[in-house]
Amino acid sequence: MKKKQIHWFKMMLVGLTAGIINGLFGAGGGTIIVPALTFIFCVKQHQAHATAISIILPFAMVSSFIYYRHGFAEPTITFQITSGAVIGSYIGSKLLTRFSASYLRKTFGVFMILASIRMIFS
Repeated sequence: MKKKQIHWFKMMLVGLTAGIINGLFGAGGGTIIVPALTFIFCVKQHQAHATAISIILPFAMVSSFIYYRHGFAEPTITFQITSGAVIGSYIGSKLLTRFSASYLRKTFGVFMILASIRMIFS
């Protein structure tokens, strides 16, 4: 197999894994894609975060559609949180450009650890 084909196959596996995790747990964009892009594909930290956000939209739309069809998603809560999230994502994307790659990587790592601990013990 050619290197380009292997690279494409690995990217598809990362996407498949992130999509399954997203469908099951409502997560996967950042938690799977950012580490995969930085560690497996050597993508720079800022590019990995920005790329992960770009990737999240399509598979979140698919998951959301299925969740709504099965009555799992609450439209009122979705609208209320989305209103704040739009503003927060604007602020966060502006802040991303001000942080060093090292700071961004460490902060993301701490966030992942804290989120994991909270999920395990709650």
